[in-house]
Amino acid sequence: MFVTKNITFKGILRFTGAHLVWLTLWAILVALFYEWVGDEWVPIPWLPISIIGTAVAFYVGFKNNSAYDRLWEARKIWGGIVNSSRSWATAVRSFVSDQFQEQAVAGDLHAIHGRLIYRHLAWLYALRAQLLVPTPWEHVSQGRHFRDHALRIRRQFGLNLQTDEETERCLREFLPKDELEPLINAQNTATQIIDRQSQELKALRKADLIDDFRHMELQKILNEFYTFQGQCERIKKFPLPRQYGAISLVFVGIFIFLLPLGLVSEFDKLGSWGVLLSIPFTVLVGWVYVTMELIGDYSENPFEGLANDVPMMALCRTIEIDLLEMLGETELPPPIEAKNGVLM
Repeated sequence: MFVTKNITFKGILRFTGAHLVWLTLWAILVALFYEWVGDEWVPIPWLPISIIGTAVAFYVGFKNNSAYDRLWEARKIWGGIVNSSRSWATAVRSFVSDQFQEQAVAGDLHAIHGRLIYRHLAWLYALRAQLLVPTPWEHVSQGRHFRDHALRIRRQFGLNLQTDEETERCLREFLPKDELEPLINAQNTATQIIDRQSQELKALRKADLIDDFRHMELQKILNEFYTFQGQCERIKKFPLPRQYGAISLVFVGIFIFLLPLGLVSEFDKLGSWGVLLSIPFTVLVGWVYVTMELIGDYSENPFEGLANDVPMMALCRTIEIDLLEMLGETELPPPIEAKNGVLM
């Protein structure tokens, strides 16, 4: 997630600068061909090209709105995870008590609270790791050119700004030793962690450390976590329909191909310098359309490990700090800081 107020001109060039090269070459090629052909050039009316440009703008706008909806929905889901995580820790510390026991078990209670809260922290980091596994339609899974470009962005403005050692550290630190290997080797680690939480609640009810009502309330919060996880997996595993996500690139390409063919004859009406003047205008208009396309393309997958992602690591660390403080711990990890203007 970008956290700076504005994206610098240098940052924009990093993102779209390479496209200025072929746009300029295409505009120059058409201008030179126009000069070479001379009177034999068949003028292409500007009206049909402008109609195509308007249609493409609407189409790309629809795609970008859909991509933004996916991104914002993902952020709202993680906002719900933050709130429910705090509710879970508060409920665990309040509901799991020895008031139904004849003998006090204060030391055991603190260990139980810690185990339930630590296991939840492990769930957070496991869920994040699962959501970052590449899918076939994401940029890092494409052909060599697109993959290399995406990996380069990752190094400068994405996942590589934070090492993934945090996930391994948290799983080993927060999961009980007897649960670690079975859970890590599970097909869906996050799902199995919540199931372990549910089984422990069942054992606590059997031991009369919670009553039926408190058991149901705690289980309800676990069900919320399953809901949040399923919503994240839906966004991750169901792409923006490719008829919208991919064909818009074709439409933008068609428009940019036709753009200088229509502009060059229009600018020639301005005089001897008109043909040369068509080159920067072609590049500018084409660059705007390419940039709109790229913004939507790189925003439609909010769990891809790029700069537009939901800052899951920062949110996990925020929850970790809050929950450890609830347990009375004083040695807390530092908050995740933004690097290169990006918070991951």
